[in-house]
Amino acid sequence: MRQMKWVVMAPFAIVGILLFTFIGGEVVRLLWNWLLPELFGWPRIEFWQALGILALCRILFGGLGGHGSGPRSNIHRRVSERWNERFAERVTERLEQMTPEERERFKQRMRERWGLDAPAQEPGAERPTP
Repeated sequence: MRQMKWVVMAPFAIVGILLFTFIGGEVVRLLWNWLLPELFGWPRIEFWQALGILALCRILFGGLGGHGSGPRSNIHRRVSERWNERFAERVTERLEQMTPEERERFKQRMRERWGLDAPAQEPGAERPTP
C-alpha cells in the first residue's frame, strides 16, 4: 500500500519540481529583461542563463526553505545556542573583572558606538572617534 502511494505521487512530484524550476527561471528572466537593460544597459538574457543566475543565487545566498525543520536545523540551532551562551558567559566574566569605573566607561562607549543614549550634539559637530 505504501509503495503504491509512492508510485502514484512520484510523477506529480517530478512535474511539480520541473514546473517550479521553470516558473522560477521565467520570473528571473522576465525581471532581468524588464529592468536591467533599461537601468544599466546590460544585455537581455535567455531562459537558461536566468536559470543559471537563479542557481548561483541559491548557492551563494541560500533560501527556498529547508532551514526551519529537520535534523540539520536542530544541529544548527543547538550550535548557535551554545555559542551564544559561551559568548554571554565570557562577556559577563570580563565585566565582573572590571572596576566600576572601567565598566561604566565600557558601557558608555558601547552606547555611543551603537547610537544608544548618545549625548546630544550640535548640528555639524563631528562625533569623537574612540
